[in-house]
Amino acid sequence: MTCFTRHGDIEIAYQDLGGAGGDPLLLVMGLAASRFWWPQGLVDELLGQGFHVVAYDQRDAGQSTHLPDRADGSGRRPIGALLRRRAPAYTGEDLADDAIAVLDAVGWSSAHLFGHSMGGLLAQRTAIRHPDRVRSLTSSSAVPSDVSGLAVLRYLRLGTVARFARLRLPEGPDADLAFAELIGRTMAPAGQAFGPEQAAVFRELAAREAAHGVVSFRDPKAQSRQIGATWHGGRLADITAPALILHGGLDPLVRVAAARALAAAIPGARLTTFPTVGHFLPPDSWPAYAAAIRTLASRADLARPAASRGGCYPSACVAAVSNSGSLRMSSKTTVPGPARRSARLRPPQ
Repeated sequence: MTCFTRHGDIEIAYQDLGGAGGDPLLLVMGLAASRFWWPQGLVDELLGQGFHVVAYDQRDAGQSTHLPDRADGSGRRPIGALLRRRAPAYTGEDLADDAIAVLDAVGWSSAHLFGHSMGGLLAQRTAIRHPDRVRSLTSSSAVPSDVSGLAVLRYLRLGTVARFARLRLPEGPDADLAFAELIGRTMAPAGQAFGPEQAAVFRELAAREAAHGVVSFRDPKAQSRQIGATWHGGRLADITAPALILHGGLDPLVRVAAARALAAAIPGARLTTFPTVGHFLPPDSWPAYAAAIRTLASRADLARPAASRGGCYPSACVAAVSNSGSLRMSSKTTVPGPARRSARLRPPQ
């Protein structure tokens, strides 16, 4: 069931994915993607690890508020947002506070965060800005949040960025499903087959969106606004929550160097790379990712003072889920080192 809360004038859509009574885990998806891009199989693995899972749509994505286009027509090319010298539509602080609005709505005083791609960057910033609300941080396939503007490009594979920018929506009755498959094919690791099984994963994600009247990756202006959200807050060195950095060794979009830099910048962060994983997480990676997040969360909870281990309350929206269940991990490296909010429900759509 889709639920909504407000952060100022922004309406944030979120969904309780099950596991009530478990350890609170908030999922933060990446650029321009709705919460429906979290594969159900991965969610099932997280539920099986004892988490109470909630996912939400960032502003300008999914069923959350999409801001109006600028009158001057700027923002047609998302990568151009890195060059913008004008005031952004909103800030990185606003995006971090949106995540906290969701925690407030479900009654969590604190939670574990798992962010993927740009969602990983946002999870980093939430941990910096709201250290008392973040029990642990898992950042997957993300760039370091300390880097801004064109400096981000050093961590991206520009050939993939260019291919993604050239994507055009297919025509026909199954255009949305075909477009999701095209995204998956474009982002597939070099040398790995992208056959019917892989295509089916992306078509299933698009079908879940379609059932809720949602499409992702279609609005370049919304992407520009998300990319252009400037950050004025602290640095990665300020993060106090136990942190885990996950990255695919075959990621065709974000270089592994980004994960290494991120792990080096966060005190005590641990880095785990998966040699056969790309940017999107394939089904055989889901058990390993869920197990790694479970290990981090257990370590974090043991380190927390006993008086602060509460704060997880039943959510207003609970969805039934199933369970499922091997992937080889490579090297694991340890690096030393707001506005009033209200929540409401909407009937199933």
